[in-house]
Amino acid sequence: MKRLSALATSLLMTIIMMGETRTVTSPNTRIALTFGDDGGIATYSVTYDGVQIMTSSRLGFMADFGDFTKGLKMGKHKIIQQDGIRYAVPFANDKGQQMIVIFHVTDTSIAFCYEIPRPGDNPKCAVIRHEASSFNFPENSTTFLCPQIGPMTGWERTKPSYEEDYKADAPMSDRSRFGQGYTFPCLFRVPIASNQQKEQNAWVLVSEVGVDGSYVGSHLSDYSMETGYTIAFPQAGENNGNGTPFAGIPLPYTTPWRTIVIGTSLQPIVENKVGSSLLSNKYAPSTQYMPGRYTWSWLVWQDASINYNDQVQFVDLAANMGFEYCLVDNWWDQRIGRDKIEELSKYAQSKNVSLMLWYNSNGYENDAPQTPRDCMSTAIARDKEMAWLQKIGVKGIKVDFFGGDKQQTMQLYEDILYDANRYGLQVIFHGCTMPRGWEYMYPNYVASEAVLASENVFFSEGHAKSEAFELCMHPFIRNAMGPMDWGGTIMNKYLSRDNKSRHRRYTTDIFEMAAAITTQTRIQCIAMQPNNLGELPQFELDFLRKIPTTWNDTRFLDGYPGKYVVLARRHGNDWYVAGLNAEAQAKTLIITMPEWAGQTVSYYVDDAKKGPLLRQLKIDKEGKTKVVIQPNGGIILKKV
Repeated sequence: MKRLSALATSLLMTIIMMGETRTVTSPNTRIALTFGDDGGIATYSVTYDGVQIMTSSRLGFMADFGDFTKGLKMGKHKIIQQDGIRYAVPFANDKGQQMIVIFHVTDTSIAFCYEIPRPGDNPKCAVIRHEASSFNFPENSTTFLCPQIGPMTGWERTKPSYEEDYKADAPMSDRSRFGQGYTFPCLFRVPIASNQQKEQNAWVLVSEVGVDGSYVGSHLSDYSMETGYTIAFPQAGENNGNGTPFAGIPLPYTTPWRTIVIGTSLQPIVENKVGSSLLSNKYAPSTQYMPGRYTWSWLVWQDASINYNDQVQFVDLAANMGFEYCLVDNWWDQRIGRDKIEELSKYAQSKNVSLMLWYNSNGYENDAPQTPRDCMSTAIARDKEMAWLQKIGVKGIKVDFFGGDKQQTMQLYEDILYDANRYGLQVIFHGCTMPRGWEYMYPNYVASEAVLASENVFFSEGHAKSEAFELCMHPFIRNAMGPMDWGGTIMNKYLSRDNKSRHRRYTTDIFEMAAAITTQTRIQCIAMQPNNLGELPQFELDFLRKIPTTWNDTRFLDGYPGKYVVLARRHGNDWYVAGLNAEAQAKTLIITMPEWAGQTVSYYVDDAKKGPLLRQLKIDKEGKTKVVIQPNGGIILKKV
């Protein structure tokens, strides 16, 4: 986490003194943040263009050495400048102990954290038992939330793993499905005006960044009419009951950031980089980590494919497509063996492909049986395993099945990342918590699953039918707050090895290809199967061979969570436009790309009768063009 800078010498934002409250505005003056000590309780509220977006919400926490949830008196604030405007606002409790709320305000976001001084000579350490931090919205607001599930539940007691179903546009009065609140990130729609033509909304995305091994991962409580949604700490039963749900900290200490992204369109939500000005790398990269694409047999061929000959086919597939990686999933140590994995790695490298290997996080957190186990849970085991991986040329690991959000689990994530960096290994987490700005903190961190991902398209026809809804939801919520390993651009027509049996895929080929652009992670799974080489149209293969995975710029063009999305992303000098449609009717849209004014672009589109097509599309002199996205379909536009 970046350290706070020295005090600025000039006032950079408007400050209005109103008794025991103070109001500051963003540089563009559209966001107004008011904070104070209402009745001894630290509070804040937010307006946007003068309209109430967040009503009175609480600040504070309960520590073992003092109560900072009541009896508080606000002191004189200080103005701090660092990549935006920051305010340090001190509050003292009735014992004279201090907490300092740090607000970071930009044109599109507010973030806050707590600076906790040492109260005299002692204590020099503390336990944070809970936070009072809350997020309260006007009563007519609706929600786009994913429920938190109870501990030690689900398959082999592997949950919570951030893999539940989102519910769109639900009233705040709805209780969470499992009675445990909601996982971050959390999206809220606040109606602010309406007329006969169109309702106007404000959008608010709430999450947290900067969580590392020194704190717990949090989520939101269920809604309360009085306080709204409150920061909730991990559940006591996580990690099989081992460890506390509290945060043990040294003093002085600065907590992770609570983040609030705001806009009257979804553009600030989708394009946000709220962690970039709040966080920095915690260590230097040991090597140059390369982005890329990977093949993955397990998604469709499942456990039976974890044998040497099948993995050779997927290495060959990666080589044929020009992909950089091939992921070998669970049971490889038993079904292939370490000696043959060394041989496979050598073969892959001869094809300019590098292996990534799957691991069970193991330990005492759940009952998942897959091996290799006991290789990632301790420093001694990791050091031995990672030295071997480096020796045989493996470039990445995928570590699965974590036990929750307790501090010791956050320490395990961080320890795996740090040790992996020493051996030049990139890391993907599955069955895990959502990332909290980790792409800014750990240079070898790639992505987390933390979503009801592509494997569920295989497992269930119901999930296959909801794939379009899910992938039209995540650019606005889960993927808006960090890299997401969805786990596969699926090109088989059926979810089976023979591509004829089991249930079918309900999305079009163009949808799947476009989703590889709308879904963001720097190592992207293109879950082709060897049979696809002889089945897909040449223009689809050509596109997949060249699809980028890193983007210099992202632009939101149109969409609504769970219904449709259209994004433009730039790789180097090249812009790509990708759109997805989860609705039952075709979507006709006008999109604007000034960079393409008067030019002709390639247009990948679904024809209702002819199927996937590659056409040429003329952009008018104002950079506008009409596109049509079929139900469960997609579009892609790129320069010819």
